[in-house]
Amino acid sequence: MPSRGVRIDAVPTPVAEGISRLRDRLEVPREFPPAALQEAERLRMEPPQFPQHVDRTDMEFVTVDPASSKDLDQAVHIARRGSGYVVHYAIADVASWVTPDSALAGEAWRRGETLYAPGARVPLHPAAVAEEAGSLLADGRARPAVLWTHELDADGNSIGVGVERALVRSRAKLSYEGAQAGIEAGDSHPSIALLPEVGRLRQQLEAERGGVSLNLPDQEIVAARGTWHTQFRDWLPVEDYNAQISLLTGMAAAQIMLQAGVGLLRTLPTAPQNAIQRLRWSARTLGVDWSVSQPYPEFVRSLDAANPRELAVLARCTALFRGAGYVAFEGQVPDEDLGHAALAAPYAHVTAPLRRLADRYAAEVCLAAHLGHPLPEWVSKALPALPEVMAASNRRAKAWERGVVDLAEALVLASRVGEIFDAILIDVNPKTGIGTFQIGDPAVEAQLPADGWQAGQAVRVRLDRVDLEDGKVIFSQSG
Repeated sequence: MPSRGVRIDAVPTPVAEGISRLRDRLEVPREFPPAALQEAERLRMEPPQFPQHVDRTDMEFVTVDPASSKDLDQAVHIARRGSGYVVHYAIADVASWVTPDSALAGEAWRRGETLYAPGARVPLHPAAVAEEAGSLLADGRARPAVLWTHELDADGNSIGVGVERALVRSRAKLSYEGAQAGIEAGDSHPSIALLPEVGRLRQQLEAERGGVSLNLPDQEIVAARGTWHTQFRDWLPVEDYNAQISLLTGMAAAQIMLQAGVGLLRTLPTAPQNAIQRLRWSARTLGVDWSVSQPYPEFVRSLDAANPRELAVLARCTALFRGAGYVAFEGQVPDEDLGHAALAAPYAHVTAPLRRLADRYAAEVCLAAHLGHPLPEWVSKALPALPEVMAASNRRAKAWERGVVDLAEALVLASRVGEIFDAILIDVNPKTGIGTFQIGDPAVEAQLPADGWQAGQAVRVRLDRVDLEDGKVIFSQSG
């Protein structure tokens, strides 16, 4: 997942050079080519006509995103229908802006996805498209969208789905904090008044089918008084509810693709049984109760990240969620596991086309299949290459985010060499003996040899050295 840290435009000088070196090492683009910028500006100044889009501007759509976000892919409207619900989910229709052979399209293929890191965001598309013309901004203008309509029964089960091209108009830009405050005060925007209700129903269905989410604290960077600070934060409930609408759409998209025999799925293999057994042994070693009759997903949902020992178990759960990738197919569904183990269902990425290349193509597959149209040639030609392109961009995105956070941690700790910190050892690599520990204040994760220590244990560590150039911090045991 991309970082939800606060967007920062002013990067402290000691970190800027480190970011520049990181950019060179990972071959992260610095600028958009002039031709791509010119195309984006032309689209902003002279938007095309969208005669093939149905007019849905009467619907009261709103967006729910981080307060600083401008690249708004999704807008939502939820209403009751009989004893159930109807969820309208509008996704920015990037294919109506970016043509297959354009400079914008070529540069998007080179980038793959938006790279996220506070103060160092590298977008998939130029701002003129991603943050203005193509973004679902609440500025009074109608925008083209791929509109998903989900019919749900009283328990939140999907009983019908539709997808079409439509013109929509967002009426409000809501932040996570503002939306959560509205929920708690009982005065949510009418368009998302039912979001908690539907979100909880979908969470219950996820639990029943064996899906699971890891609720690890999120490390983010915030700006204050001209420098950076790091902190850990948990997701707000509204973020989880909002995510369920995206997951609902991705699962519906996967079903459409499987029925049509063509598509691009996001997959995650099921963890081998011996890996789950090792996790059971780890939980027992850490003194965390896990009864034999309790299924793994139910056990994970019971863990509390505020408890050091349970946080250590949660950290070890990440080992069971490795191997995510993409599978493309056309003409015949591959005879292999095409599910997403964390969701316990097939799944496709279709809800973030402003920030992820694959979503634009997956959306076109769904539109063609659902409406009975031929698959566009530009989509068919691109499908075989997309899994590797996205795998490479995913690797780069993770390295980029981790690298910038490392630099921020080094900056935060630069003046504190020699100090001793209280920490929690959250994991120990059984092969190397290297432990990962977490300091609460300042919010830092680092590594050091964990001789004689066990995961889940409260420890004291001494900061020995900080390297601002490479973003490295060196700790040692202290007592």
